[in-house]
Amino acid sequence: MIDIDSGAGEDGAIFRRGIKSFVLRAGRVGPGQQRALETLGPQYCVAYQDQPADWAAVFGNAQPCVFEIGFGMGETTAQIAQARPDTNFIGCEVHLPGVGALLKRIGEQGLQNLRIVQHDAVEVLQHMIAPASLAGAHVFFPDPWHKKKHHKRRLIQPALVALLASRIAPGGYLHCATDWQDYAEQMLAVLSAEPQLRNTADGYAPRPDYRPLTKFERRGLRLGHGVWDLVFERK
Repeated sequence: MIDIDSGAGEDGAIFRRGIKSFVLRAGRVGPGQQRALETLGPQYCVAYQDQPADWAAVFGNAQPCVFEIGFGMGETTAQIAQARPDTNFIGCEVHLPGVGALLKRIGEQGLQNLRIVQHDAVEVLQHMIAPASLAGAHVFFPDPWHKKKHHKRRLIQPALVALLASRIAPGGYLHCATDWQDYAEQMLAVLSAEPQLRNTADGYAPRPDYRPLTKFERRGLRLGHGVWDLVFERK
């Protein structure tokens, strides 16, 4: 429940006025996802708390941490975690089927560097992530809210970007991706205006090797649709 129409305080905290960037829909949890929730959830899901988490204790090591907002069904998240074993990943997702699906992938792939928080990403960032503690953050293909009257619900807005930037350590990165051109243009404008960040490219960035192509993305590219990556560095 991310408040978009808001400002940010000195620590990046968002003053909430109730505009949500997602709609919490009831989704079907399959048998495999349910088993994963029951058997793997206690180990890999981290309960929300209103104070900074000790992520080194959670993971059992002090590897750098990357935070992801909205991992969907977790395919990309699991692939990235598998390809980058020296980095810990904190995935934040509100939808239970997605949490179950990623837990299932964790079990199948034996991933030890991935944890899940099923909660509003803004509150997690505000309370569970200490300032300047993240090595990076991922926001891949957030809901484009394509109708103009719904653009205020889009996730990438100045207040959230300021909060995210405040949680990333200097030299860390924020990587966003979208397949909606007008959203890409908004992302570029918002990220470029954030004083804590600098663009690593002249406009949009080439897709980094660590972000795999999804099956939907491949299909879109075959049909001539565009995909835009933006990679900004924390100053």
